[in-house]
Amino acid sequence: MKKILLFAYSCLIAVACCAQSNSAPAVMTGIEVLRESGFKQLEGKRIGLVTNPSGIDHNLVSTIDILHAAPNVNLVALYGPEHGVRGDIHAGAKVDDYIDPATGVKVYSIYGASRKPTPEMLADVDAVVYDIQDNGSRSFTFISTLGLVMQACAEQGKEVIVLDRPNPLGGKVEGNIVEEDCYSFVSMFEIPYIYGLSVGELATLLNEEGLLKGEKGKDAPVKCKLTVVPMKGWNRSMPFGATGLPWVLPSPHIPQIESCYYYPASGILGEFQGFMSIGVGYTLPFQLFCAEWIDKPEEFCARLNALNLPGVGFRPIYINPFYAVGAGKQLQGVQFYFTDFAKAHLTEVQFYVMQVVAEMYPDHTPFENPQAKNFRSFDIVTGSKHIREAFGKRYRFEDIKDYWYKDVEPFKKTSAKYYLYE
Repeated sequence: MKKILLFAYSCLIAVACCAQSNSAPAVMTGIEVLRESGFKQLEGKRIGLVTNPSGIDHNLVSTIDILHAAPNVNLVALYGPEHGVRGDIHAGAKVDDYIDPATGVKVYSIYGASRKPTPEMLADVDAVVYDIQDNGSRSFTFISTLGLVMQACAEQGKEVIVLDRPNPLGGKVEGNIVEEDCYSFVSMFEIPYIYGLSVGELATLLNEEGLLKGEKGKDAPVKCKLTVVPMKGWNRSMPFGATGLPWVLPSPHIPQIESCYYYPASGILGEFQGFMSIGVGYTLPFQLFCAEWIDKPEEFCARLNALNLPGVGFRPIYINPFYAVGAGKQLQGVQFYFTDFAKAHLTEVQFYVMQVVAEMYPDHTPFENPQAKNFRSFDIVTGSKHIREAFGKRYRFEDIKDYWYKDVEPFKKTSAKYYLYE
């Protein structure tokens, strides 16, 4: 009898899970809107697809497999960005050309010898579809991949079709735009660090505002034939949890939706190699600031809380990272929380942490720390050498605050022309 009851309970759980996975989410992403239309935008075209594991429907089916199975879609090529189309490539590792074993479709690497599709890679396609979940920050490399794909398609007369997805940071905009001497693969466009647009909106802005100028930012701007398949049901103030969509990590250190919120709050500081652990290599990526030399974590925490940063709270924490900064060592510092995401200024957190470090541990400020060598990475991620030069004089956020926000309102005014959602 007990076994029968256990079996019946298991069946009920399975039925509940199936019902949940097949229930309609509050938001339909671009791939689901495309499918609802019968893939009409793709009919009669040879299709290439840029995607990764985050390109899924609400039942966790890959866009690769959806398009491959559609009887009226001719999927002839896949393009592998960082981590590859199936997510089986480690962060930073080069991606090689290969055949996708599930579909038999050739995968061209656009994170290897070339980060921009070559004419040979595009020769057999009429249109390239892009479907990757973004995290809302300029330094996340997939929007740079999008821009290079758009540029290559413009040069070769190919259409680009963007399947839209939510911006996890909603409409937040923070940071200065990239300056001429700081263009790179993590700062390719003249946009703020947090830009407040969906990928489809961003693609339209890049196309219409003449921002497709290549990785160095010096090429003559080009414009591609662009189609955006918009979402249904999304708005800029909607938390990702309210969308009803599953979160699939777009890269290894963005495992949960919360990781997107913390990434812009600590990732810039993380460019100083060996300076502090920001949680990468521990169970809380981007959610903490720890170091061996922080010998008074309670006071460190108290000073940060005394700043009364809107929507942000800190607590002491002690960790032993598994890899990366501080691997195998006892570190201490703070874990931080967004207690009111709407009020929080995400990017400011790391600057205030460095400000308190300068007060408590003046021998460990990042620009004087011999381990924190990667000043160029800091410059290109912030998009301006001025941020480092001005902030490094006194380590006071007030010295760069106006500069950090100088482009926000002008950008909002420009980008509003391309809003697809309220």
